[in-house]
Amino acid sequence: MVYEILLMIYVLGTIAGLWFVFKKAGVAPWKAVVPVYNMFVWVQVCGKPWPWYIFLLIPGINIFMFLLLVDETAKVFQRNSFLEQTAAVLVPFIYLPIVGLGKWQYCKPKKLTKAEKKEAEKNASQLREWAEAIVFALIAAVIIRGFVFELYSIPSSSMERSLRVGDHLMVSKLSYGPRVIMTPLALPLMHNTIVGTKIQSYLDWPQLPYYRFPGYSHVKRYDAVVFNFPAGDTVLTNFLDGKYTYYEAIRECGRDSVLTGLAVANVHGRPLPVGNILVRPIDKRENYIKRCMGLPGETLEIKNSVVYINGEAVESPENIQLYRKVTLAGNYISEEVLDECGMTQEDMAGILDCGYDAEGNLCLAMSLSEEVAAGLRVSGYVKSIDPYYFPADSVGDLYPNVPGIVNAVDNYGPVYIPAKGATMKLTLENLPWYRRVITAYEHNTLEVKNGQIYINGKATDSYTFQQDYYWMMGDNRHNSQDSRFWGFVPEDHIVGQAKWVLFSWDSDHGRLRWDRFFINANNH
Repeated sequence: MVYEILLMIYVLGTIAGLWFVFKKAGVAPWKAVVPVYNMFVWVQVCGKPWPWYIFLLIPGINIFMFLLLVDETAKVFQRNSFLEQTAAVLVPFIYLPIVGLGKWQYCKPKKLTKAEKKEAEKNASQLREWAEAIVFALIAAVIIRGFVFELYSIPSSSMERSLRVGDHLMVSKLSYGPRVIMTPLALPLMHNTIVGTKIQSYLDWPQLPYYRFPGYSHVKRYDAVVFNFPAGDTVLTNFLDGKYTYYEAIRECGRDSVLTGLAVANVHGRPLPVGNILVRPIDKRENYIKRCMGLPGETLEIKNSVVYINGEAVESPENIQLYRKVTLAGNYISEEVLDECGMTQEDMAGILDCGYDAEGNLCLAMSLSEEVAAGLRVSGYVKSIDPYYFPADSVGDLYPNVPGIVNAVDNYGPVYIPAKGATMKLTLENLPWYRRVITAYEHNTLEVKNGQIYINGKATDSYTFQQDYYWMMGDNRHNSQDSRFWGFVPEDHIVGQAKWVLFSWDSDHGRLRWDRFFINANNH
């Protein structure tokens, strides 16, 4: 609620400021309250060319351009001091009303002739002012992106159908408290690579210790959480998007093969070398989004796709998507029918053949939400829809990724989720579940010699956890790489909470999903 109030103050304060700024500029003030159009008018008031308006429509760039436009507003009121322009960029919702209501007069930007423009381009002071404006806006954008909110797009279907591929989200850093930037020497407004390349956008050194400012909330069950991919600490340069991890390569090809560069991955039917090995700091690991289903100190278990916490079943997300056995009323169903019922192209590509029933009807396993399943039931092409469960894994594909520990995506655990300050008795049986926590996340050495566990060189039979951990799962339960595959999410990996879907693009049909604009991204 606090975040919503702050955002409302920011938006209403900015609009109120524009109302009075437009009035002083001789523009009808009502234009300040018309979304999209107000930006076009604002560009004109500041005397800037039309491409500025185009840039204001491009996600990501529009934040930078908005702040730059605030700085230009200060200039048309002859407020050119460093202090005032900094204030304009950092707190526009306060600065714009002050300027609009203050004694300063609007000075309409002069339309220059070609000769005057050429002369102005030679004027070093104008170039300096332009550079200062860019620096101010850039600093403000970095601060906002790092400590207030960040834009994030949904790249995969792991959260279908709660969050859709093509949803563009606003992620709140204030909800759980913003983290101090751990990798300070990095190109601004870029994550871990320079856009459009595989070139690293940051320097590994220096690294600042983890610290989180107080937030107005904490991670709760069902929250849609953005976090740094825990298994993304070590990546392969040919797979920087995290779709094939270093640890998967180790399990499939063997450590020696990976370390010598001989390992290959089978991609689209052809071998591709895994590339070089790259170690990334926490805040430069890939961003993932999942739903929190298990909290620190809880014991989680999954039975027939239902999550149990401390032995009690908890409610599944409303839009959960599961594989279901669909028995057709015949032997055929067209893609057009599936599309009309709401299935995506990706879901159609994942349909599995389950043979035939006793009457000769074709059986298929499909990934369906309840909404899509309801559409299929009334389509006339479907005889029945029943639960479908995947078999258990015993080769180490599921966490803790140790052969012999048998789990399944639908029947998993039980597993205790570590809580800060909690002390656990360690045994050789439960050690595989917490080895990575002790070593990779809490930076201890661990050895087992002659049946005895040694941590930092000392024999022990217990361990006290140093931070909280969470269990994250995708709503598309059978098409989600989540905690069932790579384990716990440490507190220091948490980025923020998904708050709103700003807009959504349906790539299957090449159109906007207007019904998803400005909806709550945290609904479950």
